[in-house]
Amino acid sequence: MSKIRILPDRVANQIAAGEVIERPAAVIKELVENSLDAGATRIEVEFRQGGRALLRVEDNGCGLARDDALLALERHATSKITEADDLNRLGTFGFRGEALPSIASISRFTLQTRETNADVGTEVLVNGGKLLHVRECGRPVGTRIEVAQLFHPVPARRKFLKSDQTEAAHIVQCVRLYALASPRVAFTLLEDGRVVFRSPECATLVERVAEIFGRQLAAELMPLEATEAGMSLRGLIGRPGTGRATRHEMITFVNARPVDNRTLNYALIESYHESLPKGRYPLAFVFFELDPAAVDVNVHPAKREVRFRSEAQVRGFVIRAVLQRLREAGAAPTLAGNAPLPTGAPPSSGENLRPPALAPQPVPVAPQAPAPSAVTALGAPRLPVLSPAPVRTAPALSAPVAAPGASALAAVPPPKARAAGSPTPAWRFVGLAHGSYALFETPAGLVLLDRRAAHERVWFEQLQEQFRAGAVPSQRLLLPVPLELDPIASALLLDRLDFLNSHGFELGEFGRHFFRIEAVPAWMEPADAEPFVRDVLGALREGRLQERDVNLAREELARLAAAKGVRLPASASETEMQSLVARLFATRHPLTSPAGRPTYIEFNHGELARRFQK
Repeated sequence: MSKIRILPDRVANQIAAGEVIERPAAVIKELVENSLDAGATRIEVEFRQGGRALLRVEDNGCGLARDDALLALERHATSKITEADDLNRLGTFGFRGEALPSIASISRFTLQTRETNADVGTEVLVNGGKLLHVRECGRPVGTRIEVAQLFHPVPARRKFLKSDQTEAAHIVQCVRLYALASPRVAFTLLEDGRVVFRSPECATLVERVAEIFGRQLAAELMPLEATEAGMSLRGLIGRPGTGRATRHEMITFVNARPVDNRTLNYALIESYHESLPKGRYPLAFVFFELDPAAVDVNVHPAKREVRFRSEAQVRGFVIRAVLQRLREAGAAPTLAGNAPLPTGAPPSSGENLRPPALAPQPVPVAPQAPAPSAVTALGAPRLPVLSPAPVRTAPALSAPVAAPGASALAAVPPPKARAAGSPTPAWRFVGLAHGSYALFETPAGLVLLDRRAAHERVWFEQLQEQFRAGAVPSQRLLLPVPLELDPIASALLLDRLDFLNSHGFELGEFGRHFFRIEAVPAWMEPADAEPFVRDVLGALREGRLQERDVNLAREELARLAAAKGVRLPASASETEMQSLVARLFATRHPLTSPAGRPTYIEFNHGELARRFQK
């Protein structure tokens, strides 16, 4: 008996589906690409139960004749290329001819299509790779494909799908990418009969971005256009200082094809090296055009990745183009929050520092002072939240009110001290280095303390105590902060509104994908409310803030708050530094920051002698 045999077409198609169709979003991707290649100017996408129950894509493209409709369901059948050399001049999204037969082999597949000159259309029904019928049908010019019961012939694959919410998020993201790639095509997306977004034909890219991602985000972008040596770069990029915690809004296209390319991504990040702090990513919706022969789009089964013939040339061009546009914006390099870099001392590498506000004069708190949850006037300056005693600031608008940040955190009892005695009395403060590090002399040698890491550790554990106690002081805002989100972020926020509102926020829906922040925790500046909520949503999208375990979710929320909220004054007295060290060693984990970085390093006498070759 022969050991080698030819696989049946049905089995071969299901194996091909394993490479091309990873999840419901991959089906939508392939079908939308076919619609765009067919010249459609209107595309409607619908899905139900995260794509498990139904996926439908309908367009007004050129359509197919009866014979072509049947031939399209054969493996490697395509109208896009005829020979291998055509891969060097591809002008279409699809070209392999495996999508439709692969999809039909793992679902109940219905194709209805009618070409321009035909009087009637054609309907083809395939179930699990088996052709059930071919017949005439009435329909307008174009194509309609329904994919029901995805993966029912291969139940093992169905078990590996994520939750309906996760699969729906991938579908929405996929359709958004192709809507951005083709602003002159009208897109409609429906989920379980509800319109997720409807974007008519747009004359410009900025209109399409505003339709899909919101006008609030579009206002933070500026146009980019550059040409050099057969390459062109156009689109929209974020203004200096405008960044996000994740890469979800850094989107790149190569010859109108949405791709995830490391060369382009790193070039964009490197271009913003002086405009954004480490760990922040730029906003970008950029289209890179070059000779199709200089890019290989056939390196990934799902066409998600591309490879350039000259990676260094592409990287250099993108960096030069973006840097030139940032310089033309006429703004000095900025950090998060659009605050200018402090002069006099360079920022410490890798730290998200912010320049201190003008220090107000502290006034002793009178017995009749308002409660910590009193309203804080917008724009009122406040002392750093980790001051050793409650303070009151003098707001600019009205009578003095309590500083919620300082009083709220000061009211929290410090965590239980370690069993070992605190070394604070034996540390003698020497001075500050570069504004970020405090130098101490100890009996054993020298200690270099990272002020930011120490503050973050103290603040992190104090916030954890607040969250566990369920008593987070809140301050209502005189003017609510508007928040416009894209559909995915909006769905995530709606699911977590109760969680955020129980931790000091007051967030409410104020229209489709539009929210208002009515109150924020007392430790937060009102100006930080919108970027902080966006960072929380970024953590949700990356799976770092799991709602299933409330303790882990609270820990991640406290970690985000500690990283975002610490502001270091340019100078510090010996009393303040000794107080910081005492608070640090009263925490449960004084050796590291919430992010795992060391809070201090020690040089003993032996190390110093070795360095000086004594």
